[in-house]
Amino acid sequence: MIESAARRLAHELVNRREAINRELSRNGVRFGIYKNGEYHDRLFPYDPVPRIIESDEFDELEKGLKQRVNALNAYLKDIYSDKAIIHDGVVPEEYVYTSVGYFPQVNGVTPPGGIFAHIAGVTPPGGIFAHIAGEDLVQGEDGRWWVLEDNLRIPSGASYPLFVRDIERRISPRLFRDVRIRDNREYPRLLRKAMDFVSTEGIVVVLTPGRYNSAFFEHAYLAEKTGAALAFPEDLEVVDNKVYFLDYAGKRHRVGVVYRRLSDEFLDPFSFSPDSVIGVPGLLSAYRAGNVAIVNAPGNGAADDKAIYYFVPQMIKYYLGEEPILHNAPTYMPMFEADRKEVLNRMGELVIKDVAEAGGYGVVFGSSLDAAAREELADRIKEEPRRFIAQEVIQFRDIDVVDPKTGEMSPRKCDLRAFVVTGKNTHVWYSGLTRYSSVPGQMIVNSSQGGGFKDTWVLAPETGVEHEYGTEVQMANLLSQSRHHSLALVTASKADNLYWLGRYTERAFTTLNQFFPFYDRVMDTDVDAFRPFAHALDLPEDFEDFDGFVESFLYDGSNPDSVRSAVTSAFNNAVILRPELSSRLLQYVELAMTNITDAAKHAADAEDIYNQRDITDDMLAFWGGIENSPVDPTLKAFIFIGKYLERIDLYTRFGLTMEEMEAPLKKLASYSMILDGMPLPSCFADGLSWLVGQLPSRGYQEVADSLKKYLDDYSGRVSALAIKDMGSLSSMNMDAKRP
Repeated sequence: MIESAARRLAHELVNRREAINRELSRNGVRFGIYKNGEYHDRLFPYDPVPRIIESDEFDELEKGLKQRVNALNAYLKDIYSDKAIIHDGVVPEEYVYTSVGYFPQVNGVTPPGGIFAHIAGVTPPGGIFAHIAGEDLVQGEDGRWWVLEDNLRIPSGASYPLFVRDIERRISPRLFRDVRIRDNREYPRLLRKAMDFVSTEGIVVVLTPGRYNSAFFEHAYLAEKTGAALAFPEDLEVVDNKVYFLDYAGKRHRVGVVYRRLSDEFLDPFSFSPDSVIGVPGLLSAYRAGNVAIVNAPGNGAADDKAIYYFVPQMIKYYLGEEPILHNAPTYMPMFEADRKEVLNRMGELVIKDVAEAGGYGVVFGSSLDAAAREELADRIKEEPRRFIAQEVIQFRDIDVVDPKTGEMSPRKCDLRAFVVTGKNTHVWYSGLTRYSSVPGQMIVNSSQGGGFKDTWVLAPETGVEHEYGTEVQMANLLSQSRHHSLALVTASKADNLYWLGRYTERAFTTLNQFFPFYDRVMDTDVDAFRPFAHALDLPEDFEDFDGFVESFLYDGSNPDSVRSAVTSAFNNAVILRPELSSRLLQYVELAMTNITDAAKHAADAEDIYNQRDITDDMLAFWGGIENSPVDPTLKAFIFIGKYLERIDLYTRFGLTMEEMEAPLKKLASYSMILDGMPLPSCFADGLSWLVGQLPSRGYQEVADSLKKYLDDYSGRVSALAIKDMGSLSSMNMDAKRP
C-alpha cells in the first residue's frame, strides 16, 4: 500500500517536471563536464521518476553498507600501521603497495580527532579514514543488490538529491504529507557531526580546487548547509605545522577540519606532486602532527582501488568475523594465473576495467570490441595484469526515465550511490544519488559521462517513522539554517567578489534603465539620438548598423562592455559566495543570467527588447533580499559600497543632476559608516581613487571633493594583502582605463 501511494506521488511529479527543472535552473544546480579539453558548466539533468526502495529492503541494505564501510575503515587503519592483513596472507602485499592510491607518506599516521570504535583484529583502535563513503550499487533483475565500487576518496553527489527533495516537497506538499518517505534532510547535520567529532582545535573549511571543478556547486552548497567556510587553496597556509584560514585583512584563523574536495596527488605540493598549483604547502605535515583532521583521509585510494574491491568480502570476514551481507560482482584478477586465463578466454563476455581510472572512464565491454581490438586489449592485460580487473556483466534493472524530447517513458540503466557517514557512529543516509544513462541501453551511468540523476525515496516502515532523530534535533536544524558567516571568515578574494558583485549588478541595472529612454528616442527620430548613450559609456560612436550595435551592447558575451558581460560577471562572483549569501538569494542572479541568455536567442525580435526589464527586476529582488537577510551587516556593506560607487560612476557619465546624485552619495556614506575603523580591501580604495580622478573632467568637482573625504579616511586602513588568484572575475570593465 505504501509503495503504491509513493508511485502515485511519483506520477504527480512527472506532471510537474518542468516546474522542478525550472527551480533547479534558477538555483544553479550544476555538474560541470569536460569535453574535448573544454569545461562546460551545465545544469545537471534531472528526471522526476524517483527510485523507490521499500523500507525492509533498505534496512537490509543499511546493515550491509555499515558492515562494508566499517571493514574498509579497519583495512585502511591496518595497512597504514600493523599490516596484519598482509602478514596473514589475506591480501597479497603486491596489491597493496602497487595501488596508485597507496601513499607511503601517510604510513604510520593515525588520523586525528575522535577514536574509531574498536574492531576485532586491529589493535589499538585508530582514527577514521573514510568519513564519507560513496558506495555504488546496482540491483539485478532478480532483485539482489550488487556493490560495483567503493568510493572513499572524495565521493560527490549527495547535494543533488538533497536539493531536489526540497523542491519536490514544495511542489506537492499534500502528497508528501500523505506518503511516508524517510526524511533526507539530515545529511548536512550528519556530515557536520562527523567533522566536529574528528576536529582538532579550529574552524571547519570545505577546500575546493576552484570555481571550474565539476562539482563546485556541491562544494559551495555543502559549505552553506554545514556552516563551514568555503576555502580556496590560496586561502589556507601552514605555520608551525598548524593550518590557518586567512581573512581579507591577513588575520589567521586556526583550522581544525579540512573537508577536502581535491585529489590526494594535488593536496600538498611538498608531499605529493610538486607541480600542483591547487594544493596547500605543508598541509600533510600538519596532518601528520595531529594538528588538523582531513576529511576524507589522504591515502584512502588504497582501499577503493578496483583491484582491492576483489578482497572486500575477505576483509569483512577477517576484521569483523561476519559473512558479507552485500554481494560483490563476480570479479577476476589477471594477476592470478587462473583468473587471467579465464579473462582471456572470455573477453567477449566480460567487462574490463582499468583500475587507475574513475568516472566511467577505462571501462570496456568486451562484447563491443571487434577481434582486433580484443586482441590488443588482451596484449595489454598480459603486459600489465595488475592494471586491470574483469567482471561478469550484471544485467541490472531498468528504471523509467521521461524522455525530455517526447515526454514518453524510456527505460534506462541506473545505479545507486549510497552515502555512509562515519563519526562517533556509522550512519547510512536515508536517500542516495540514482544516476541514469543518457543513452537507452547504455550501461555506463556516470555523471561525468553525461548521465542525469533522480531522487531516491526510501519508504518509511509501517509505524510511520520518517527519520531517526527526535523533535529537538529537527528544531535545532531549523535554527541552524539561520547561521551566517561573519566578516572574520571573508578572504581577500571573497572581499573582491562581494565588491564586484555589487558593481556588476548595479552596472547591469543602471545601463539597462538608461538604455530604454535612448532607445525610445531612436524610434521617434533617428540613430543619432543614441550616440550620447554610447559616448557616456565609452562605447564606439561610429556605428553604421544600429540594430547590430544594440545587439552587441545587450547580448554579445564576447564584448566586455555588454549587459550580458555585466550579468555574467555578477554571476561568476555570486556563485562563489553561496555559503555567505545563501542559495535563496543567489537564485536572483541565476535568474538574471537565464533571462539574458534566453533573450540573446531572440535578439532579432525587436518586440522582445523590453523583456530585458526582467533583469532589472531580478537585481532589485537580489538587493532587497540581501538587505532584509541575516547576512552579516559588514558583508552587506562590501556589496553596497561597490554598488553605489558604480552608480555614482554611471550617473556622472550620463550627466545626472546634483539632486539626483544625493541619494547614492548618502547610501555610500551610510554603508561606509558600518566599516568605520575596520581594515578595508584594496579594491575599495582603488576604485574610489580612480573615480575621484575622473569626476572633475565630467563636471562633478563637488562630488569628487565629497568622495575624497572617504578616500582620506581609508588611508592607513587598506589591506594590501595580495590576492593570488582572482580568476579574472573583475576584469570586465567599461573601458581599458578603468581599474
